[in-house]
Amino acid sequence: MEKTVRYAELAEEKGYAKVMLVGSMPIDTSLEHVETGHPEEVLIQLLDKGEVDAVVRGSLCANKTLKAIRDILCPQKILRVALLATSEKMFFLAPVGIDEGCSVEDKIDLGFLGADLIRRFGVEPEIGILSGGRFSDMGRDPRVDKSLQNGEVVASALKAKGLSARHHGILIEDAIKECNYIIAPDGISGNLIFRSLCFLGDGEAIGAPLVGMEEVFVDTSRAGHSYDKAICLASSLSQS
Repeated sequence: MEKTVRYAELAEEKGYAKVMLVGSMPIDTSLEHVETGHPEEVLIQLLDKGEVDAVVRGSLCANKTLKAIRDILCPQKILRVALLATSEKMFFLAPVGIDEGCSVEDKIDLGFLGADLIRRFGVEPEIGILSGGRFSDMGRDPRVDKSLQNGEVVASALKAKGLSARHHGILIEDAIKECNYIIAPDGISGNLIFRSLCFLGDGEAIGAPLVGMEEVFVDTSRAGHSYDKAICLASSLSQS
């Protein structure tokens, strides 16, 4: 909570947004705040009632917050697209939830919805589809074969709708050179990419907006280093 308060205050000082905090413990801050025994539900209720323009999860429990979103906002799917930064470039990554992007249909949806998100920042999406091996690995393992086949299906479906998309197999190092949006084979591998970059390397996670719904919700990791940029991201999306 202390880290959340510190970066929320910093975000307001920088003029990113007027910030309200929601938590389960007393908060020592000059920011507007709500103390409640059910912070995840109250946070989403504020968004649902239009009492706030956008929400950033901060350090609240992911499972409880996502359940509140399902129960209160009733989206068709929970799909998140993360904005990440390396020392050289910023890019979007999906899926990042371990239970997201498991089907071809979900990855196609993430392609379309993520492209819409990227265009809200005035950027044209260049989509790189990843799968479980090099193209020359076909035949080595049934799981790899299926992943490669799915990668081709996803890329073809996105290109058929006019998006710039290319299947790169497992070669993320090539995909990142020409793409600003990477779609991993599934949510587990996407989450591992995110964690390896941000917690083992020099990368940074800005935030992961939910796509496919009108309300602005930016997810964050409790293991993240800061929340002020996520607040800036949420504020920008609420105004676009």
